Order: sequence, then structure tokens, then C-alpha cells
Amino acid sequence: MRDFFDPIVPAIVDWQGAMPRSEAYQDGYFGSGDGLAEAQCVFIEANDLANRFGRLKPGEVFVIGETGFGTGLNMLLAAQCFEQHAPLGAYLQLISTDLHPLRLADLKRALALWPSLGPWAEPLLRAYPPAAPGHHRLALTDHIELTLMWGEALDSWSASSAAVDAWFLDGFSPAQNPAMWSETLFQTLFKHSRAGATLGTFTAAGHVRQGLAKAGFVVEKVDGFSHKRHRSLGHTPGDWSPAKWRQGRAVIAGAGLAGATTSWALAKRGWDVDLWDPNPPASGGSGNLAGVVYATPSPHLQAQNRFYLGALIRALAWFDRLGFPATENDGRLSDVWLHLAQARRQKNAHKAAQTGAWPPELLAMTDETTACLKGAGYIHPAAWIRRLMDHPNIRYQQKPLKDWADVEADAIVLANADAVKTWPALAGLPIKAIRGQVTEIQATESSQKWTQAHCHVGYLTPAIHGRHCIGATYDLHQAHIGAVASDDQTNLAQLATHLPQQWAELGGEDAQVVGQRAAMRCTTPDRLPVVGEVHHIDARLFLNVGHGSRGITHTPLCADVLADLICDNWKLGGHGADANIINALRPARFLDRKDAL
Repeated sequence: MRDFFDPIVPAIVDWQGAMPRSEAYQDGYFGSGDGLAEAQCVFIEANDLANRFGRLKPGEVFVIGETGFGTGLNMLLAAQCFEQHAPLGAYLQLISTDLHPLRLADLKRALALWPSLGPWAEPLLRAYPPAAPGHHRLALTDHIELTLMWGEALDSWSASSAAVDAWFLDGFSPAQNPAMWSETLFQTLFKHSRAGATLGTFTAAGHVRQGLAKAGFVVEKVDGFSHKRHRSLGHTPGDWSPAKWRQGRAVIAGAGLAGATTSWALAKRGWDVDLWDPNPPASGGSGNLAGVVYATPSPHLQAQNRFYLGALIRALAWFDRLGFPATENDGRLSDVWLHLAQARRQKNAHKAAQTGAWPPELLAMTDETTACLKGAGYIHPAAWIRRLMDHPNIRYQQKPLKDWADVEADAIVLANADAVKTWPALAGLPIKAIRGQVTEIQATESSQKWTQAHCHVGYLTPAIHGRHCIGATYDLHQAHIGAVASDDQTNLAQLATHLPQQWAELGGEDAQVVGQRAAMRCTTPDRLPVVGEVHHIDARLFLNVGHGSRGITHTPLCADVLADLICDNWKLGGHGADANIINALRPARFLDRKDAL
């Protein structure tokens, strides 16, 4: 499983009336007759989905895997069937891959052909991920999640941990796209199949049936749909029975961004969550008046940079799902301006845009030193935390977690920044608290009109509650969190240097400092957070710490990863990210092998 991923090249579609065809593969995305009826026959009915969905019980999970997402027709039909037949409280995990995903405009045009799928097409279109490699998860309903893996089918499924109940083997014809029908891919799919898993496909090509059989599937040729003579069905040996998510009670220490996102991710999976903190929510590093949702572009798509890019995309998907920000004082997702003061960052951003490592839906270079992050923005962290905590399964208590050994819970999550090191068993984690101070400036008549955040060596946000945030200092030598007047001057001086127009609109030398806030960032040597299980100490114990100054952006993806681990969804619907990213985040990376977590 390789660590470096290639940039994704979106599909070039040749529209022939209502039929989209791939220019690269010279094949249509669905049957030239009734595409919806064909998909219903070849994939939904072939896998007996209506009956199997009806057999599910609350808490049980059904996983569908697909080898070519295309227009999304098959997956949306599966979502519709699930809504019609599954009981309340059951879950559907849809996982699909595509090397050349459709552009949003083409996807909208294709899905407009099937108005009956609108209730599931609408959330797909709203949160459709840009063409960035890796795993992208979005919600079609509260009980149906779709993971889109942009990349080669073999690479994507090799980097997944999912166990599939039903397969949709869809893609361009074997003659036009042989890589989608290789024995190696079939062997990988078999390894990701549960006992009694089924498959359906439109093709009955001999080498496809032989390859599937060689991989371990039991395959039969049956009558095709409409004018097609034959198609194939298959299954894995054994009797199928539904799988179930692990559910229970979780205690989470830390009511900041990491704790709140983890609480929500578990609560929506049916867990009862007790969120504990000795201080009010958003009191620590998550308590600034405003923070920027952004990432730094890089053309190098190894695990670390894929995490940064994927975390930004996942954060935007979460904001969309929860309808946040809801008011101007919650913030805005109205783009972020990057002022690339360093030559290295200029080079990386330009190369990321030129190669497509960062797709144009996210990144636009406006000149040599300025870029725009589309759809990014700024938020009020405390309001976001309150929105996340507003769930019937979450109970907040202002109390410390003194000793996890005495806590009765099925899972315990430490999301309390560098406080994890107060326990001797975790003292070896190289987590460091670094002081930062943000300066709050009174808005002027001119600055009150700003709607976009700016990032340079520091940052500037539009006004929330009449105040702009500028900052933040990065002090390796001070440990106290009291305000320091010289830090305000440092922040203002950086603003004057890098954003002179905005500095002038705030009043220049007469800008009114009306507040400041100092807090400790919790960071790690490799600048990646620490997310995962610590079973060598306690089988119930998990960590979600070390987000530095990017907690707003990083924590939704990390919460998905952690929730998948805790409820065993990683064994069913897969991780919230590819396996290399999971490995890069795990706590054990910092300890000796003999002491590995």
C-alpha cells in the first residue's frame, strides 16, 4: 500500500443528449435505455437488498461496496431502498471509488434525469467532495453515510478496512477499462467481503467470471437486462447475517473542539456520551473569539499532507451537515485569502494548483503571492462547540476526570490537550504546550464590512460581536496565560507589514485594542495530532489531542476516525481516512516498539 497518491484528474464527459459518455473510456455511464431500471435490476435486486434491509434490527449496519461511482445512480438507489425497507435505528454505509470522478456540474446534470432520487441526491450534491485523492465521507441522511474514495480502485480498497455485505461491480466495460476487472482487484474485494456477501454486475465476460471465481466468489451467469443477453451474480461462501456497531457509554475528558467533535460523532452513532471538563466548554485553546478554517497547500500527497487536505474537506462537510455557521456572529464560510510571505509556501501553492494536487474547487492562485481557499472561512469556536453539544445523547458536566480506572464506561476518550501527561502512563508522549496570544481589535465602519479571513504569518478575521481577531503569537518560552502588552504590538506589527490596507482600515496606529486572550496550544514534534487507542494501558482508552493551532480544521476528521475505532465501524464501514493517515496519527508512533501502544 503506497503512501504517495497521485493528483486526481476529473472525468471529461461527452454529453450525447441525455447520455453522459466518458471520453477516456468511450463508454456510457449507464445503459442507453432506462438506466435507472437497469441499475435497479443489476445491483439492487441482484443483491436482494429490499429483503436484507428489512431483516436489519436497530444498531445493525449494512455495508455496500462499489468499484465505480460514476453518476452515483447505484448508491442513491440503494439509499432509497434502505429508507423504504430498513427499520429506524439501522445504518447503511455506502463506499465507492472513482479514479476520474465527475465534475459537480456534470453530476448535477446526470442526477437531474432521476427526480425520484432527489431526497438523497440533494445532500450528495451539496457536500460533493472536490477531486482530491483519498477518502471523503458525507451524510445522505442521519443513518446513511457515503464514503467516496477518489483514486485507483485497487489502491483505494487496499487502503480500506471495510467488510462488505454487497458489491456493485460497476465501471466501464472490461474491454475499455481492464484495470477495473483484474484478478488482483477481485482478490482484494474478496478479502473485504463478509461471509455470504453478494455481488451484482452488468457484465458476463468469461474472464471476469473466471477471475471472480479464482478469487473465491461463487459466480453464476443469468439473463441480462433488456437487450443485454447476460449478466453475473455472485456470493462468498458462508451464511450471511447482519453486523452490528458496538454501542455503549463513553466518557470524554475535555470540552474543547476535540472533545465536542468526538462527542457528536459518537452520539450520532447511538452512544450515550458524558462530556466532562473542570472548566466551562471552550475554556482552553478552543476559546478564542474567532478561528480560521484553512490548510496550507502542498503538492506532496503523502499521508501528512493528505491529512491536512482531507481534514479541511471533512470540516466543511461537517459544517454543511450541521448547518453551521447559522449567523454572522457564528462566522462565515466565504473563502480565505492566503498571503504567501515565504518563498517555500509560494512554490508549494503554485505547484499544488498546477498539478491538481489541490483541485481548483478549493484553490485558486490570484497572483504570485496570493491564493484563495474557496469555501473555507472563519468561525466562532464556542458557538461551534455549543452546536456540537446540542444532542440528546450528550450530557456535559463541569467536573474533572481524576482517574479513568474508576470510571464505568465502555470507552474513555482523553481530549484534554497536554493534561493527558498528568497521568504517569502517558507521560512519555512528546506533547508540548506552546503559548499564543490573540489580539482583539474594535471594528470600524469600514472593517465591519469585511467578510473574508486573511492568513499570512498570522491571521485576521472579520468582526464577530464587533471585534476582529489578529494573531497569534507563538512563544516557546512563556508558560503563563496572562495577557502581555508586547504581544499585542507584535500582532499589530505583523498585520501592518503583511496587510497594510487592512491595518489602515482598522485605524493604523490608532487601532483600538479592546481585548486579548492567551492560551496554550498542544502540539507534537511532527505537527500531527495524536488520535487512536491506547490498549496497552486500558482497552477502553483513546486519545484525541495535539491539534496545535488547527483544531477547528482537524478535529472533525479525527472525530470520525476515533468514532470508527470505538464503535468498531472500522471493521465494517472502514476508517474515516485511508490506512496510511490512520497510521500517521496513532499514539504508538512516539513510543519505542517494546512499549508500543
